[in-house]
Amino acid sequence: MSLRSVLTPFTGTAHSHGAGQGRFHVCLLPTAFCLLLFSSSCRVGPQYKRPAAPVPPTYKELPPDTSPQASAWKEAQPSDALARGKWWEIYNDPELNSLEEQVSISNQNVLAAEAQYRAARDAVRIVRSNLFPSVTAGASINNSRTPASPTGSPNAVTRTTYDLPVSLSYVADVWGGIRRSVGASAATAQVSAAQLESARLAYQAELALAYFGLHGTDGARESLERTVKSYEEYLQLTQDRFNGGVSSGADVAQARTQLETARAQLIDYGVARAQYEHAIAILIGKPPAALSIPSQAIKITPPTVPVGVPSALLERRPDIAAAERQMAAANEQIGIAKVAYYPTLSLTASAGFESSQILKWFSWPSRFWSVGPQLAETVFDAGRRRAQVAQAQAVFDATVADYRQTVLTAFQQVEDSLAALRVLENEARAEDEAVKAAQNSLDISTYQYKAGVTSYLQVITAQTIALQNQLAAVNIHTRRMVASVLLIEALGGGWNASQLPTTQDLISGR
Repeated sequence: MSLRSVLTPFTGTAHSHGAGQGRFHVCLLPTAFCLLLFSSSCRVGPQYKRPAAPVPPTYKELPPDTSPQASAWKEAQPSDALARGKWWEIYNDPELNSLEEQVSISNQNVLAAEAQYRAARDAVRIVRSNLFPSVTAGASINNSRTPASPTGSPNAVTRTTYDLPVSLSYVADVWGGIRRSVGASAATAQVSAAQLESARLAYQAELALAYFGLHGTDGARESLERTVKSYEEYLQLTQDRFNGGVSSGADVAQARTQLETARAQLIDYGVARAQYEHAIAILIGKPPAALSIPSQAIKITPPTVPVGVPSALLERRPDIAAAERQMAAANEQIGIAKVAYYPTLSLTASAGFESSQILKWFSWPSRFWSVGPQLAETVFDAGRRRAQVAQAQAVFDATVADYRQTVLTAFQQVEDSLAALRVLENEARAEDEAVKAAQNSLDISTYQYKAGVTSYLQVITAQTIALQNQLAAVNIHTRRMVASVLLIEALGGGWNASQLPTTQDLISGR
C-alpha cells in the first residue's frame, strides 16, 4: 500500500473568473517555472559502461602466413570485400547473387523482423512524448433544470452553460526518469534493429548453404552419371566375353548388379536436390513450384575470407550488438527504478471561456483559467521500491552474463569454421590422391581381367573403391564451401555495429 503525500508548502494554484480575481496566487507561477527549469539538471541512476568480455589476442585455428591454408583467409582490411555488406559476392556466382538479393525483399521472416523493428522504433517516439506537456481541448453545451423549491423559487429554472476549456498537464522530468525511459526504449529499438540484421544474415547464409548443398548434390550426380556410363561399358564387356566363352555368367550378373546399384544411387540423389531447391524457393519468398535451378556442379574453391582480429568481432556480429544493447536497456531500468525514491513534480493548467449566454460565450469577461504545480512523494511502500531496484540490478546482471556468453559462442563458431576449413583443405588434397590411386587400381584390374589374369571380382572391388572416393571428394568440396559460408556468417557478414540507428534516427523515424 502506498500513501501519496502532497507537500502543500510547494503547491500553488491560481484561479480567475473575470478581471481582478486571483492576482495574489499568480506570484506562485515563477516558482513553478523555476522548478520546471530545474527538471533537466538531474539524472538519477548508474551511467552505462559496456562490461568487459573475454576476447583472445588471436584466433587459435588461424594458420600462420607460411602455411598452405593461409591462402584461404587473411586479416581483414578496411577495403576488403565483406565490408561492403553483400558478402555473397565473394563467390563470384551471378545466380547466387540474384537469389541472395531477394532474401531482404521477399523472405517473410525477414519482413516480420523488419516490421518488429519499425514497431520498436515507433515506441521510442511514444515514450519521448512524455517529455512534453499534454494539451487537450473540447467544447460543450450543457442544459440543466433546477426544480421548484417550496422555500425558494416557486418555478423550475432551466439553465444553459457554454464551455470551451483547454487543459494542460505536464510531469517534469526532474530526476531523469522519462529520459531514461527514452534511452531504454531507444536501446530496445536498437536491439530490434540488430535482431533484424541477425535474421537477414541467418537467412542469407541459409540460402548460400542450401545453394552449395544443391550444387554439391549435382556434383555427386555427375560422378554417378559417369560411373553408370562406365558400368554399362563393363556390362557390355562381360557380356561379350561370356558370348565368346571366355568368362562365366557370374561375371555378367556381377556387372549388372554394379550397374543397377549405381543407377539406384543416382536416382536417390533426386530427393535431396528437390528438397534443397524447395528450401531456396521458400527463403526467397516463392512457392517451390515457381523456382527451378539448373543442374551444375560446384566449380569454384572456397574464396579468401578476410577474418580480422578477434576484438573486431564484437563490432561485426549483430547478435553481439543486440546483447550489448540489451545491457544498455537494462541499465536504464535501474535508473528508472531509483527515480521512484524521489518526489514527482507535475503542473496542471486550464483556460477557456464559460458563459450562460451564447452571444457572450467568447467575450473577455467569460474567460477563466487555473494553474498550479504539485509535488508528491511516496512515504511508505513496504520495501516495494527497494525490491524493484534489486530486481532491475539482477536483470542487468543477467544481460551481462548473456552478453559474455554470446561473445564466447561467437568465438567458438569462428574457431570451428577456421578449423573445418583447415582440416578439410588437407583432407581434400589427400582425397584427390586417393581418387587418382583408385582410378589407377581400376585401370590395372580392368587390364588384368581382359588378359584373363584375374577374376571380375577384383574389378568390382576396384570399381566400388573408385566410386566411393569420387563421391567422398565431391562431399569434401561441398563441405569446404559450407564451412566458408559458416565462417562468413560467424564473422557477421559485412555488417558493423556503426550501422545501428542512433537515438536521433529513431526519433526522426529513420
